[in-house]
Parts: sequence; C-alpha cells; structure tokens
Amino acid sequence: MEPQFISLANAHSFELAPGAIAKPLFGEGAMLNLVELEPDAVVALHSHPHEQLGIVLRGSMKLVVAGVDHELAEMDAFTLPGGIEHQGIAGPDGAVVLDVFQPVREDYRRSAGA
Repeated sequence: MEPQFISLANAHSFELAPGAIAKPLFGEGAMLNLVELEPDAVVALHSHPHEQLGIVLRGSMKLVVAGVDHELAEMDAFTLPGGIEHQGIAGPDGAVVLDVFQPVREDYRRSAGA
C-alpha cells in the first residue's frame, strides 16, 4: 500500500442513514470514518464484527450500547468490541464523529465506491 493524503472535506461519501453522511479513508488493516450527523439523526441499532473506536469532534450524541444510554459531548471517546449491538442518536445541534474500524469494513468500501 502506498501512503495516502486526502482532504476529508472532498472524500468519497455515502449516506450511512438518513441525515448521516460517512466519509471513509481506507488503510490495509484499519480505517477512519468521519460521520457528519444532522440534528437528531439516528443510526439504527446494529452490530458488526469490527472493533470500533470513536471520538465526538463536534456537537453531542447518545450512544446506546447493549441497551444502555451513554451521553457523549465534544471530545468524549468510546471503544466498542465487535459483535455488540449499538445505536447512535445525534444531539439537537448534530454531531461530527470520527470512527476507527479494525479490520476495514468492506461494506463501507463498496458503499463509498472506493
């Protein structure tokens, strides 16, 4: 793999959920995903086998993990093991979240056309 240098402002994007736009960057074994959420946008309850780490860069969100609500504000971070059900709900001002997945999510690669 060659080094990559991109502007996430101009990256390939796709709709992750209504009101939620994903902008991924793919490495060989891990990936970044910048998610821009409109106010009160919902990423429905789901799970995946990938380990996920995230940080709220702007705004706020509620992350529901295994049925437990976790209120996250700017610069709050989280880790999720693969296989755990979770849901994200943006706060009243929306949110910008940076996620890291390991391994790479091939479904995101397909959705982004990368």
